[in-house]
Amino acid sequence: MKKIFILFAFVMGFGLVANAQTAAKAEFKFEAETHDFGKITVNKPVTYDFKYTNVGEEPLIITKAEASCGCTVPKYTTVPLKKGESGTISVTFSAAGAPQPFTKTVTVTSNAKTPIKVLYIKGETVASATK
Repeated sequence: MKKIFILFAFVMGFGLVANAQTAAKAEFKFEAETHDFGKITVNKPVTYDFKYTNVGEEPLIITKAEASCGCTVPKYTTVPLKKGESGTISVTFSAAGAPQPFTKTVTVTSNAKTPIKVLYIKGETVASATK
């Protein structure tokens, strides 16, 4: 019985320590995770800034932001953000080719509680108006 009690206490202690470490991590809170550009002209780049705040306890550090294709370029805040501080991930989309609907992703990797976050941009490219 004593061994069972010691084992139970050990498991509970380990669980509490692991939970405390998880709860103290950094965490994103985005104003929006998807942006719809609507109709945009082919060969005219457009940009949107995804704004976020660190709502976790630890400093938030983005280590990488990768676009789903070469037509989308993300730029992000590289300095660690303390609790309550805000940053941006600026996404520029350059449409080329035939007019058509599009959906692109930017995968953000960080030290947050949710280490991988996916942001979305979408819209429709249209031919440029000729005069």
